[in-house]
Amino acid sequence: MTYQEKKSIVSLVSVIFIFISFCLYMYPKYPGGGLESTETFRFWGSFVLILTLVSIIAHIIISIIFNITFRMMTGEKEPKFEDELDKLISLKAFRNSFFVFILGFLMAMGSLVVSKPSQVMFMILIASGFISDLIGSATRLYHYRKGV
Repeated sequence: MTYQEKKSIVSLVSVIFIFISFCLYMYPKYPGGGLESTETFRFWGSFVLILTLVSIIAHIIISIIFNITFRMMTGEKEPKFEDELDKLISLKAFRNSFFVFILGFLMAMGSLVVSKPSQVMFMILIASGFISDLIGSATRLYHYRKGV
């Protein structure tokens, strides 16, 4: 397995782990008040902001740990350059990830149009962000395994 394949697998697993563990951490803090209360909006706003911050920090830490472990196990360094194949694969992964997120965004806005509670909009936005991250990592792994 190449470095890029291993990195894609670690990214895929870490996305799932970070999201599930954060949701389990935040679930007990959900306010049980009214559907449109200020506390509910505060909860969802903090959920999105903290998840973004935690996700970025966790990905950086996991990437550092992965590179250290990879170097210790194989004795090789992380590749310092990207060739045309790497760039093409990254673009395809970004395209797929972006498409899924935009689709989720449109669904979230559509939920407001059909008079669903605002919590539904937040849940769809958060889920589409998670799924788009998964799709990006899975696309990257697929193309490194099967080719472009």
